[in-house]
Amino acid sequence: MSETATRVFIVDDDERVRSALARLLRASGYRVECFDSPEAFLDRADLASAPACLLLDLQMPGMTGLEVQRRLNQLLPIVFLSGHGDVGTSVDAMKAGALDFLVKPVCESLLLAAVNRALARACTEFADRTQKAEIEARVNHLTRREREVMALVLTGRLNKQVASDLGAAEKTIKIHRARVMEKMKARSIVELVRLAEKAGVHAADEE
Repeated sequence: MSETATRVFIVDDDERVRSALARLLRASGYRVECFDSPEAFLDRADLASAPACLLLDLQMPGMTGLEVQRRLNQLLPIVFLSGHGDVGTSVDAMKAGALDFLVKPVCESLLLAAVNRALARACTEFADRTQKAEIEARVNHLTRREREVMALVLTGRLNKQVASDLGAAEKTIKIHRARVMEKMKARSIVELVRLAEKAGVHAADEE
C-alpha cells in the first residue's frame, strides 16, 4: 500500500500501545494517525479524503469500541484490538462488519496482515464511493425533463414511445436523450444503465 494514498487510524487510550503500534506501522511504510479517545477521533479525523482503516481498542473510558463502530456505520474497515478475549463481544463486532478482532498483545505479522486486508478493502470501498458521488453529480446536472426522459430510456423504450409517454414531439425527445447521454458521459444505453444503477436511479417502470 502506498503511504501517501492510505492511512491507518489508531484509537487506544493506552499511550504505550499507541506508540508501539505507530512505530511498527510507520516502519512498515504506513501513514499513521493516533488518537487517545474515541471522541477525539470522531471529532478530528478526516475520514473522507483518502482510503483509511481503523485499529480500534475495544474497552476505553467513555465510548466503547462497539459504540464507535455503530457511529461509523461501516464507513471504514475496523480491526478491533482487545486485552480481553471476549468471544461474545468479538462475534458482535464481526456481525456488525468488523474486519478482524485481535487480542493484545498482538503478533506483529498478524497485525500487519490484518491492516493489509483492511486497507485493500478501504481502497475498493473508497473508489466505489468516489465513483458513485461523481455519477450522482452528473444526475444532478440533468433538468427535470431530462431525468424523465432518462427514466423512460432506461426501460428500453424507443424515442417515439418516450415521446408518446411524455406527450412531446419525437424530435424534442431525441434532443433530450442526446443531452442525457452527454451529461451522463455514457457512450451507449448499456453504459447509461450501468451508471444509473450505481447512482441508484431507477427506470420509470421500477418507480
